[in-house]
Amino acid sequence: MSSVKLPVYSQNGEKVGEYEINPSEIAPTVNKQLLHDAVVMYLANRRQGSVKTKSRGEVSGSTKKMYKQKGTGRARMGSKRTPQRRGGGHANSRQPRSWYYRLNRKAVQLATRMALAHKLQHGSVVVLDRLQIDAPKTKVMAETLRKMGLEGKTATLATASVDRNAYLSGRNIAGLSVSPVTDLNALSILAPKTLVITREAIDWVASKSKAKVSA
Repeated sequence: MSSVKLPVYSQNGEKVGEYEINPSEIAPTVNKQLLHDAVVMYLANRRQGSVKTKSRGEVSGSTKKMYKQKGTGRARMGSKRTPQRRGGGHANSRQPRSWYYRLNRKAVQLATRMALAHKLQHGSVVVLDRLQIDAPKTKVMAETLRKMGLEGKTATLATASVDRNAYLSGRNIAGLSVSPVTDLNALSILAPKTLVITREAIDWVASKSKAKVSA
């Protein structure tokens, strides 16, 4: 893969330069199956798993046989709790369960790097030269996105470290998620249309990638 040049914007939405990075240094190849497996894992782990319906042993009512087995001319019938009767329990009742599972650590880490490399290849990453929000202000964050042409679009904003003001400023904006670069995963990178990353954060990614290649 050849190097790509990412547009660099100021917080005022002005283009102030370009950032060159080679996606192959982050991930030499992109394995779609691994990305699929990682995304399915994250989506499965989001499932609440609290669905519950009552079985015939959990609904109220007598367990007495409704009428004798033979001699009535009617079909045989057990208690009023049977699934065939109104108010009875479910034949195959749903019970709470956990959908959680985990791929091995190296596969998850590789999937994250592949997702970032894929985003870089397709020009879906923009660099924010510097992000400074002195107090939680949704208006400030919304204005920055608007000037960058991202208003109304889904995006993930990756900061170099935990930025409480940036998080609080962006949490009420539909389609935007804010997180430190170390918390990015395959789903948070691939799901939104655009990945917005601060220069300090992408410098950290580039340094980690070079260290991994040299190792």
